[in-house]
Amino acid sequence: QVQLVESGGGLVQAGGSLRLSCAASGRTFSGYNMGWFRQAPGKEREFVAAVTKIGESTYYTDSVKGRFTISRDKAKTTLYLQMNSLKPEDTAVYYCAAGEKNWATVPRDYDRWGQGIQVTVSS
Repeated sequence: QVQLVESGGGLVQAGGSLRLSCAASGRTFSGYNMGWFRQAPGKEREFVAAVTKIGESTYYTDSVKGRFTISRDKAKTTLYLQMNSLKPEDTAVYYCAAGEKNWATVPRDYDRWGQGIQVTVSS
């Protein structure tokens, strides 16, 4: 089973950038649909972006299109989320997740989760 560990979060001003990383251990991401989710205080966990296990297509929630980019390295051991033009409403705990369902966008379709990392965007 793959274990996931996020890094790269922190505090940034509005308009700034951060890059999140998600490192796999135990096995590679091969065979998994890999995604990023986020959860703000008092809100449900929401889908942000993902890369499919077949074809490695990427897809995003509308609110981050054009600002965030998901990618993974060729060895399929690290997943990234490049976040540009950050807004205060992007403030949340961000989670890396792995699942077997292709094109998945809901948390129940992912069965491996990282511990989460805080991203705070100040106005």
